[in-house]
Amino acid sequence: MAGGATVLIEDGSIIGVESYGFSVPGFCQVTGHEGTLLPGLIDAHTHLVTDSGVSALDRVAGYSAEEIDEVVSAALHDQLVAGVTTVRDLGDRRFCVLERRDRQLSPHVIEPLIVASGPPLTSRNGHCHYLGGVVSGTDEIIRAVAERVERGVDIIKVMASGGVNTPGTDAMLTQFSAAELQLIVDRAHAAGVPVTAHAHGTPAVEQALSAGVDGIEHCSCVTAHGFGQVSEETVSALARSRIAVCPTIGVDTHLMVSPPPAVQAMMARIRVTTEEMLQGRSDFVGRLHRSGVRLVSGADSGIGPAKRHGVLPYAVCELVTAGLNVTEALATATSGAAQACGVVDRKGRIAHGYDADLLVVDGDLEADVTALHRPRSVLLRGLPVSL
Repeated sequence: MAGGATVLIEDGSIIGVESYGFSVPGFCQVTGHEGTLLPGLIDAHTHLVTDSGVSALDRVAGYSAEEIDEVVSAALHDQLVAGVTTVRDLGDRRFCVLERRDRQLSPHVIEPLIVASGPPLTSRNGHCHYLGGVVSGTDEIIRAVAERVERGVDIIKVMASGGVNTPGTDAMLTQFSAAELQLIVDRAHAAGVPVTAHAHGTPAVEQALSAGVDGIEHCSCVTAHGFGQVSEETVSALARSRIAVCPTIGVDTHLMVSPPPAVQAMMARIRVTTEEMLQGRSDFVGRLHRSGVRLVSGADSGIGPAKRHGVLPYAVCELVTAGLNVTEALATATSGAAQACGVVDRKGRIAHGYDADLLVVDGDLEADVTALHRPRSVLLRGLPVSL
């Protein structure tokens, strides 16, 4: 916060925000922090069952429940020490992460709050089919949505397009008919549950927009001609809809490795290098922002070394490179992400009544947004985290 502040905390919540130098009552414990203060970050697109290693998604199917729990614990730790205090998991396997979320009701748990989707709905042999969310036809869709509602998911995720990390699927094509996707959205909304759609290809983005989803993940608008291949009419409609678009940019270039074969095949198909692919996605995100599309930050974290858990600060910095100012970019990972994740009443702001999830970074973010990579202190519900 510019100019400094005194934040008063009691029982894990913020009970007051005063100016720097505020006279604190003598019975209060006072801790000083130097740097820039901001709310704990929110990663709106993470895969807690993946271990940030090479081909992490491919290996999930072979894990036992105990192994998944260990991977989730490590992922949550890595997120927290990076200043991420809330995560939205969009890649659960057989509801393991949802069960972990429910165990967080214990007051002694010191890990980021989980917003959980359960296994994403996908087609037979579709993207991430091994996570356990395969549906085919009206009856299976109705049962799957009902099961997620009964289990208490925070959001339902649907794989509207194929994905580059699942061989045999096509990221440029849809996986459900328009009627099937509409059924998923209508059934979820009738139960009061939002829906977010994984959509890389332009047809899937347009289908998701038409169905009235609440969020679109990736939104690459990729065709055989490259990224961002979509009409101005569709982009304008996306802006008017106020759908939360999570472009899932954010790469730790220090840990870049050769892309998996399926990704290399897609890059060859549209004739781009890795650098051109990253630049194309950044350019399109800038176009979405200029058009007024509502953006939130989520890094697709955990799916590989360059997409490790805790990489979210890179996503924020890349948004600045794409054309957002620092305040706008930070909002995508704080207040804006909190709204998209359904926790806007207690996360994403430094204000009275909000959880005392706080991050102090080493430097002035307005002068150097990469200071976000240098956390000095993290508080989770008022408790200090060892970095």
